[in-house]
Amino acid sequence: MGGRALGAAFGAAAQAFILVAGAAYAAEVPAEVQPAGLASTLPATLAVDDSLSEFPAPASAVDDEPSVSPAAAPEGDIAREPVDETDTAATPPGEAGQRPTDTAATTPSEVEQKPDDAVLPGDATPPPTAAEEPKPAHPVVAVIRDKLKDPGFRKGVAADDLAAAQTFYGERSEPPIWITAMGFSARAQALIGEIQKAGDWGLPTEAFDLPPASDLPATPEDQAVDEIKLTLAALKYARFARGGRVAPARISALFDQKPNLLEPKTVLTELAVSASPGVYLTSLHPKHQQFEGLRQALIKAAAASKAKGRKPGSDGTVQRLIVNMERWRWMPADLGSYYVWNNIPAFTARVMKGGKSIYVEKVIVGQVKYATPIFSADMRSIVFNPDWTVPETIKLEDLRPRLRQTRGGVPDVSVLRDNQLTVSYQGRPVNAETVDWERANILSYTFTQAPGPDNVLGTLKFNFPNRHAVYMHDTVQPALFNQTVRTLSHGCIRVHQPDRLALLLLAEDKGWTEQQVKDQLAKGHNSGVILGRPVPVHLTYFTVAFDGIGKMRTYDDVYGLDKKMATALFGKAEAPSSDAPVVTRPQKRSASNGGRGFGGGVGIPGLFGN
Repeated sequence: MGGRALGAAFGAAAQAFILVAGAAYAAEVPAEVQPAGLASTLPATLAVDDSLSEFPAPASAVDDEPSVSPAAAPEGDIAREPVDETDTAATPPGEAGQRPTDTAATTPSEVEQKPDDAVLPGDATPPPTAAEEPKPAHPVVAVIRDKLKDPGFRKGVAADDLAAAQTFYGERSEPPIWITAMGFSARAQALIGEIQKAGDWGLPTEAFDLPPASDLPATPEDQAVDEIKLTLAALKYARFARGGRVAPARISALFDQKPNLLEPKTVLTELAVSASPGVYLTSLHPKHQQFEGLRQALIKAAAASKAKGRKPGSDGTVQRLIVNMERWRWMPADLGSYYVWNNIPAFTARVMKGGKSIYVEKVIVGQVKYATPIFSADMRSIVFNPDWTVPETIKLEDLRPRLRQTRGGVPDVSVLRDNQLTVSYQGRPVNAETVDWERANILSYTFTQAPGPDNVLGTLKFNFPNRHAVYMHDTVQPALFNQTVRTLSHGCIRVHQPDRLALLLLAEDKGWTEQQVKDQLAKGHNSGVILGRPVPVHLTYFTVAFDGIGKMRTYDDVYGLDKKMATALFGKAEAPSSDAPVVTRPQKRSASNGGRGFGGGVGIPGLFGN
């Protein structure tokens, strides 16, 4: 072979070797450092539209004898869309339809080689990036945004509801959630139908400005109006169902309760993704068995009123049931699996366990002048043989007038001796005869009664810290429990046979026996037992309630609150009520109890209010 031919053959072989070696090297280079043309393309993460699940049915019946089967809760058909097996988590409620940004996947265009003048990690400022163009709003949604600014739509609408609607539609570019070019969707029609049945839940149907379910709006403006009306009606229903139509404090300062309302934006977001928005709305009503019992009674009472040719809204029985249903909307959603229930108009205390009444006893509540407030708190301790610190009301109304009397120029302190009261000032003992009670601020002094057979708290006190300085306790006047109307105390709750209650609570909390309770009482000195698990205590004002065997009972409106609440709800009160005066504000009680609990007060026998 000639030299020229040999050289050409050798050159071709060398070129082939270089090409093969180069390909092999490229195959070994990791993807992240390969040129753009060699990078693999990763699949994008899929977004899942997750619907709300059905809410649970109400709790079981409350009773202290054979249980009564609860009425079935309305069943819904809310379904949850299946989650793709490739997803690691379902989209949380309120975020359905939003596709998460996949930061892990790298597309070919994102790994192009940097030019020599590219900004490196150490540079102070990154290169500018183009802003993403916002999606244009659906034409009807654009009209909705404008109409929500119209004063005509703002009139009579709760500010929070309006703000939620403005925010929701201001962020929405998709079509409206209720209205279509062919009228309301099936979901929307079901929602309208459920709101129209508000009367079955103790809510006034006329309070909701609903568009007709069969409406066929021809223009985007008309579609926007229908969409807004249904949205605002649904938000109003949700607020009424969850927290009632009137704030508790508007009725009376005795109602120290704050309904747990949902944020309107949350409600609207969850309604938008719910497969059954009507069922979602009704799920916001209280789930307590007592509420459901009242609701069933309301449906029957309203039907009976109609059969007699009357308007249910003007029927006294109907109004009274609605008034009590409203108060359940102010109660905590979760009362606890084990709790104490003091119902003031019934003059009873119950211990509820697993939805059943396992203890019921007579109680004495506050006089009308010193009405017992309505609230919930946790019982944290039980005090055996408690001492008693005189509350402010008794200092001012009973002690001060007596101490300002004199005998031979010396203050008459016989009231202190007769009731075994010691006096202290800023923690130091004081001789009451040396104090000028005409000039002294009696509220600066502490008057204490030591444990003993004459102590007004008796032998037991149940502490549940609260700003009202109210607690449950024994009494040295057991004969008062024979009275039918027991509004006799200065605000605290006196319990008949409190040793039974102490045994029940301590057996549940610590496994105590009856003998242990007796031994603790027999010691005679002040001693407290801290509960390992606080027990919820609910002080309520229900004039219609179900007893331990599921029988509906009515009670006198001892503080006149039913009548005042009926007036607020119906304009003209027809609800049956007693002749008791309406109480608007409780008298102030002392929050002090000598460091051994929380003060309240009862009158000393034969002297202070009894």
